[in-house]
Amino acid sequence: MNAVQPRLRLEGRPAKTLRRGAEVMIECCDNLPFMRALPDASMKLIVTSPPYNLGKEYEQRRSKEQYLEQQKSVIKEAVRLLHPEGSICWQVGNFVENGEIEPLDIILYPVFKDEKLQLRNRIIWTYGHGLHCQNRFSGRYETILWFTKTDDYTFNLDAVRIPSKYPQKKYFKGPRKGEFSGNPLGKNPADVWDIPNVKANHVEKTEHPCQFPVGLVERLVLSLTNKGDAVLDPYLGVGSSAIAALKHDRSAYGCDIHQRYIDIAQERVASLQSGTLRLRPMNRPVYEPPPRDTQ
Repeated sequence: MNAVQPRLRLEGRPAKTLRRGAEVMIECCDNLPFMRALPDASMKLIVTSPPYNLGKEYEQRRSKEQYLEQQKSVIKEAVRLLHPEGSICWQVGNFVENGEIEPLDIILYPVFKDEKLQLRNRIIWTYGHGLHCQNRFSGRYETILWFTKTDDYTFNLDAVRIPSKYPQKKYFKGPRKGEFSGNPLGKNPADVWDIPNVKANHVEKTEHPCQFPVGLVERLVLSLTNKGDAVLDPYLGVGSSAIAALKHDRSAYGCDIHQRYIDIAQERVASLQSGTLRLRPMNRPVYEPPPRDTQ
């Protein structure tokens, strides 16, 4: 069963209907009032990457206690909005203070459990580029906590299968001897995803310093929703979650407190609709430079 599509207005403005019936509503506002204007159980997927409380240009650094309380409020509202068959995906990294790291997924896990959600995967998103540390190993991964509200949740594995390492492998004995042993559509992508982060030379790069790669969200959209479902990102940034949803005929809702980022998100949606938005293909292999000749 698909999520009930919300038809709502914020500040007198209705959601915009795009071709093939998908809706998009992107607003510059705080996420709590935006979310409170949406109906119960209306979102099939809530996917986001909240600020890490590091004092970056798009966030105000708070005490850890204040940060946690703010996250509790947003998560509680997200649970209200979540469809019974829906999923919440919270993508986070580390809080860093005085050289010590605190993994935010560990800090936030009890908040989700207090809301009676069930953790389905702790997905590792690994990437090859980032800051080079001098006093510890350089961080090259972050996590996605995937929670569901019930045991009856949408999961479309076939939509996100990746090429098998040995597609011609066959059973060598038993009643299926000689038959191909793998799924013809490919293999399960597992819970470690090697997807480049959006840095200076990335085809999707905008001025946002911590931008979601669209391909990362696409995998979640395709596996955890159906066409016509609604996707919400309460920390939208420059709209990568909305792009991933709309590209695959899902409705997109999101907000951010920075007008410049919202302007970029809306420009990207318009470029998607016109067919001019440049995106990295979801399952493109990560480039591996050829080995150097040491002779």
